[in-house]
Amino acid sequence: MARAAAELKSVAEEARACTRCPLYRNATQTVFGEGPVHAKLMLVGEQPGDQEDLAGRPFVGPAGKLLDRALAEAGIDRGKIYLTNAVKHFKNEPRGKKRLHKRPNRYETEICKVWIDKEISLVRPVLILALGVTAAQSLTGRRTIVLSHERGHSIALPDGHRGMVTTHPSAILRMPDETARRAGFAGLVRDLKAAAKLAG
Repeated sequence: MARAAAELKSVAEEARACTRCPLYRNATQTVFGEGPVHAKLMLVGEQPGDQEDLAGRPFVGPAGKLLDRALAEAGIDRGKIYLTNAVKHFKNEPRGKKRLHKRPNRYETEICKVWIDKEISLVRPVLILALGVTAAQSLTGRRTIVLSHERGHSIALPDGHRGMVTTHPSAILRMPDETARRAGFAGLVRDLKAAAKLAG
Protein backbone atom coordinates (compact mmCIF):
# COMPACT_ATOMS: atom_id res chain seq x y z
CA MET A 1 0.00 0.00 0.00
CA ALA A 2 2.86 2.37 0.82
CA ARG A 3 4.39 1.68 -2.58
CA ALA A 4 1.10 2.42 -4.37
CA ALA A 5 0.71 5.65 -2.35
CA ALA A 6 4.23 6.72 -3.35
CA GLU A 7 3.51 5.90 -7.00
CA LEU A 8 0.25 7.87 -6.88
CA LYS A 9 2.11 10.87 -5.45
CA SER A 10 4.66 10.57 -8.25
CA VAL A 11 1.91 10.44 -10.90
CA ALA A 12 0.28 13.53 -9.34
CA GLU A 13 3.61 15.38 -9.62
CA GLU A 14 3.91 14.31 -13.25
CA ALA A 15 0.36 15.49 -13.97
CA ARG A 16 1.14 18.94 -12.56
CA ALA A 17 3.38 19.59 -15.56
CA CYS A 18 0.86 18.26 -18.11
CA THR A 19 0.56 20.15 -21.40
CA ARG A 20 -0.95 17.29 -23.42
CA CYS A 21 -3.94 19.42 -24.48
CA PRO A 22 -4.44 23.21 -24.58
CA LEU A 23 -6.61 23.39 -21.43
CA TYR A 24 -3.61 24.08 -19.18
CA ARG A 25 -3.23 27.53 -20.78
CA ASN A 26 -6.34 29.05 -19.16
CA ALA A 27 -6.15 27.03 -15.93
CA THR A 28 -4.29 27.97 -12.76
CA GLN A 29 -3.04 24.44 -12.10
CA THR A 30 -3.67 20.73 -12.54
CA VAL A 31 -6.25 19.42 -10.08
CA PHE A 32 -5.38 15.79 -9.36
CA GLY A 33 -7.49 13.34 -7.41
CA GLU A 34 -7.31 12.86 -3.64
CA GLY A 35 -8.15 10.13 -1.19
CA PRO A 36 -6.68 6.95 0.25
CA VAL A 37 -4.94 4.37 -1.90
CA HIS A 38 -7.12 1.25 -2.18
CA ALA A 39 -10.28 3.19 -1.38
CA LYS A 40 -13.17 0.86 -2.18
CA LEU A 41 -15.20 3.64 -3.81
CA MET A 42 -13.94 6.13 -6.39
CA LEU A 43 -16.03 9.10 -7.53
CA VAL A 44 -15.21 10.68 -10.89
CA GLY A 45 -16.56 14.09 -11.90
CA GLU A 46 -16.23 16.01 -15.15
CA GLN A 47 -13.50 18.57 -14.41
CA PRO A 48 -12.43 21.02 -11.70
CA GLY A 49 -14.48 24.20 -11.41
CA ASP A 50 -13.30 27.73 -10.70
CA GLN A 51 -12.76 27.22 -6.95
CA GLU A 52 -11.12 23.81 -7.44
CA ASP A 53 -8.76 25.35 -10.00
CA LEU A 54 -7.70 28.00 -7.48
CA ALA A 55 -7.44 25.62 -4.51
CA GLY A 56 -5.83 22.71 -6.38
CA ARG A 57 -8.28 20.22 -4.85
CA PRO A 58 -11.33 18.43 -6.30
CA PHE A 59 -14.88 19.17 -5.15
CA VAL A 60 -14.32 22.16 -2.87
CA GLY A 61 -16.68 24.63 -4.62
CA PRO A 62 -20.51 24.80 -4.56
CA ALA A 63 -20.92 21.38 -6.24
CA GLY A 64 -18.41 19.92 -3.78
CA LYS A 65 -20.34 21.31 -0.82
CA LEU A 66 -23.54 19.76 -2.17
CA LEU A 67 -21.68 16.47 -2.67
CA ASP A 68 -20.41 16.63 0.93
CA ARG A 69 -24.00 16.99 2.15
CA ALA A 70 -25.10 14.05 -0.01
CA LEU A 71 -22.20 11.89 1.19
CA ALA A 72 -23.04 12.69 4.83
CA GLU A 73 -26.71 11.83 4.26
CA ALA A 74 -25.68 8.57 2.56
CA GLY A 75 -23.46 7.70 5.54
CA ILE A 76 -20.23 7.86 3.51
CA ASP A 77 -17.03 9.30 5.00
CA ARG A 78 -15.42 11.56 2.36
CA GLY A 79 -12.01 10.74 3.86
CA LYS A 80 -12.44 7.07 2.91
CA ILE A 81 -13.25 7.53 -0.79
CA TYR A 82 -11.12 8.65 -3.73
CA LEU A 83 -12.35 11.77 -5.54
CA THR A 84 -11.14 12.83 -8.95
CA ASN A 85 -12.21 14.20 -12.35
CA ALA A 86 -12.11 12.91 -15.91
CA VAL A 87 -10.31 16.11 -16.96
CA LYS A 88 -7.66 17.62 -14.71
CA HIS A 89 -7.67 21.24 -15.89
CA PHE A 90 -10.53 23.77 -15.62
CA LYS A 91 -11.91 24.44 -19.11
CA ASN A 92 -13.23 27.97 -19.07
CA GLU A 93 -13.96 31.03 -21.08
CA PRO A 94 -12.84 34.34 -19.52
CA ARG A 95 -15.77 36.79 -19.40
CA GLY A 96 -14.78 40.04 -17.71
CA LYS A 97 -13.64 39.14 -14.19
CA LYS A 98 -15.43 35.78 -14.31
CA ARG A 99 -14.35 32.49 -15.85
CA LEU A 100 -17.30 30.61 -17.31
CA HIS A 101 -17.31 26.81 -17.23
CA LYS A 102 -17.14 25.06 -20.62
CA ARG A 103 -17.76 21.34 -21.05
CA PRO A 104 -14.66 19.37 -22.16
CA ASN A 105 -14.92 17.85 -25.62
CA ARG A 106 -14.21 14.24 -26.57
CA TYR A 107 -10.61 14.98 -27.62
CA GLU A 108 -9.85 16.59 -24.25
CA THR A 109 -11.37 13.76 -22.21
CA GLU A 110 -9.53 11.14 -24.31
CA ILE A 111 -6.18 12.95 -24.02
CA CYS A 112 -6.64 13.28 -20.25
CA LYS A 113 -7.66 9.64 -19.77
CA VAL A 114 -4.01 8.67 -19.23
CA TRP A 115 -4.20 10.23 -15.74
CA ILE A 116 -7.44 8.66 -14.60
CA ASP A 117 -6.28 5.27 -15.91
CA LYS A 118 -3.20 5.58 -13.69
CA GLU A 119 -5.32 6.60 -10.70
CA ILE A 120 -7.61 3.61 -11.20
CA SER A 121 -4.69 1.17 -11.59
CA LEU A 122 -3.07 2.38 -8.34
CA VAL A 123 -6.18 2.92 -6.19
CA ARG A 124 -7.86 -0.27 -7.47
CA PRO A 125 -11.38 0.63 -6.29
CA VAL A 126 -14.12 -1.98 -6.03
CA LEU A 127 -16.57 0.45 -7.67
CA ILE A 128 -16.19 3.63 -9.74
CA LEU A 129 -19.13 6.04 -9.64
CA ALA A 130 -19.28 8.45 -12.58
CA LEU A 131 -20.82 11.80 -11.67
CA GLY A 132 -22.49 12.99 -14.85
CA VAL A 133 -22.40 12.17 -18.55
CA THR A 134 -18.88 13.44 -19.36
CA ALA A 135 -17.30 11.28 -16.66
CA ALA A 136 -19.40 8.28 -17.76
CA GLN A 137 -18.35 8.75 -21.40
CA SER A 138 -14.69 8.95 -20.39
CA LEU A 139 -14.87 5.80 -18.25
CA THR A 140 -16.96 3.69 -20.64
CA GLY A 141 -15.50 4.96 -23.94
CA ARG A 142 -19.06 5.33 -25.22
CA ARG A 143 -20.30 8.36 -27.13
CA THR A 144 -23.86 8.11 -25.81
CA ILE A 145 -24.89 7.87 -22.18
CA VAL A 146 -28.57 8.28 -21.29
CA LEU A 147 -28.41 9.17 -17.63
CA SER A 148 -32.09 8.49 -16.94
CA HIS A 149 -31.75 4.91 -18.23
CA GLU A 150 -28.38 4.02 -16.73
CA ARG A 151 -28.15 5.74 -13.38
CA GLY A 152 -28.11 3.55 -10.31
CA HIS A 153 -27.29 0.32 -12.20
CA SER A 154 -23.99 -1.54 -12.06
CA ILE A 155 -22.15 -1.47 -15.40
CA ALA A 156 -18.97 -3.21 -16.56
CA LEU A 157 -16.21 -0.82 -17.64
CA PRO A 158 -13.81 -1.71 -20.50
CA ASP A 159 -10.90 -2.20 -18.05
CA GLY A 160 -12.88 -4.80 -16.09
CA HIS A 161 -13.82 -2.54 -13.18
CA ARG A 162 -17.37 -2.25 -11.98
CA GLY A 163 -18.99 1.14 -12.55
CA MET A 164 -22.15 3.09 -11.87
CA VAL A 165 -23.51 6.39 -13.17
CA THR A 166 -25.34 9.16 -11.34
CA THR A 167 -25.99 12.86 -11.82
CA HIS A 168 -23.29 15.47 -11.22
CA PRO A 169 -23.92 17.69 -8.17
CA SER A 170 -23.55 20.80 -10.35
CA ALA A 171 -26.56 19.62 -12.43
CA ILE A 172 -28.65 19.67 -9.26
CA LEU A 173 -27.51 23.24 -8.52
CA ARG A 174 -28.67 24.28 -12.00
CA MET A 175 -32.17 22.82 -11.60
CA PRO A 176 -34.90 25.46 -12.03
CA ASP A 177 -36.69 25.28 -8.69
CA GLU A 178 -36.39 24.03 -5.14
CA THR A 179 -38.71 21.05 -5.70
CA ALA A 180 -36.54 19.79 -8.58
CA ARG A 181 -33.36 20.38 -6.55
CA ARG A 182 -34.74 18.43 -3.60
CA ALA A 183 -35.69 15.51 -5.87
CA GLY A 184 -32.29 15.64 -7.58
CA PHE A 185 -30.50 15.64 -4.24
CA ALA A 186 -32.56 12.67 -2.98
CA GLY A 187 -31.69 10.77 -6.17
CA LEU A 188 -27.97 11.47 -5.69
CA VAL A 189 -28.13 10.26 -2.08
CA ARG A 190 -29.94 7.11 -3.19
CA ASP A 191 -27.28 6.39 -5.84
CA LEU A 192 -24.43 7.05 -3.38
CA LYS A 193 -25.97 4.58 -0.94
CA ALA A 194 -26.28 1.97 -3.72
CA ALA A 195 -22.67 2.56 -4.78
CA ALA A 196 -21.39 2.24 -1.20
CA LYS A 197 -23.31 -1.02 -0.79
CA LEU A 198 -21.84 -2.45 -4.02
CA ALA A 199 -18.34 -1.31 -3.01
CA GLY A 200 -18.72 -3.14 0.29
